[in-house]
Amino acid sequence: MTQPTDIRRVPEVLRLALDLAEAGIPPLPLRRGKVPFGNCPACKDGACGGRPLMKSGGPCHCPAPCHAWAAATTDPDVLTSRPWARAWQHAVDVAYHPGGAGLTVVDLDNADAIEWARQTLPATRIVVTTRGEHWIYQGVMPSSNAVHPGVDIKSAMSYARWRGYGTGTPAALPEVVRALAVKEPTSVRPAPHTVTVPVGTGECQHRTPTYLDRGIAMAERQITAASSAVHTTVYRTFLAVLGTHGRCGCLTDAHIQRLFTAAQAKGETLRHCTDAWTNARTRLGL
Repeated sequence: MTQPTDIRRVPEVLRLALDLAEAGIPPLPLRRGKVPFGNCPACKDGACGGRPLMKSGGPCHCPAPCHAWAAATTDPDVLTSRPWARAWQHAVDVAYHPGGAGLTVVDLDNADAIEWARQTLPATRIVVTTRGEHWIYQGVMPSSNAVHPGVDIKSAMSYARWRGYGTGTPAALPEVVRALAVKEPTSVRPAPHTVTVPVGTGECQHRTPTYLDRGIAMAERQITAASSAVHTTVYRTFLAVLGTHGRCGCLTDAHIQRLFTAAQAKGETLRHCTDAWTNARTRLGL
């Protein structure tokens, strides 16, 4: 005679998972090393074709907690089922699928990344982690690692360790965060060698001038710190600056020249800087 999962043997991880599921947050167990459990033999090496929500969009409906984030669920019957019992017995932590909860997590891994976020991103709900912070936004986007030194984005097709609900109100996912995961087009449209900027008075209408100056300084440091993929870093930085200040009339020629100077010091040509700026403005509809 079969027996149901005895949640008394794993009260913390499974009960936490059930609480998250009730709140609409799809959880999954993590094993030693804080990583998901491996696939069962039938799903190993993609033999099952993948689950419908995965990139492969396969037919797999394996009842075990296979495929990491793709197995996360809010169904309590699945979470307490026999195929999941062994995983809960050996689980050491709980993760969740942010995209499945309609969320995006900006994972800040160190103090420098946190300072960058404070200068660059809109305020939102913050969850303190072991090494840094998770900034939680309402909305789903593609996940991407290393979008900035010490910064990963976890949303669709990804998982994040659960570290609590945090403090503050989640803001809507802003364009400046979406832009971080965007790679510069391989072919840019022709652009003149002049810089078009929304020139204003230099007084930001929604932030203080000090905030703008610090944001430009952070952008300069981001470009200067790039050790690889400099083209992409320059483009993402331009997107971030324009996403925050491109419509408020606070950017001046002097601000943009500072960014161009930083990029050219890393070996970028004036043409590439101009094209990257034009493409960033085009993407944002400026």
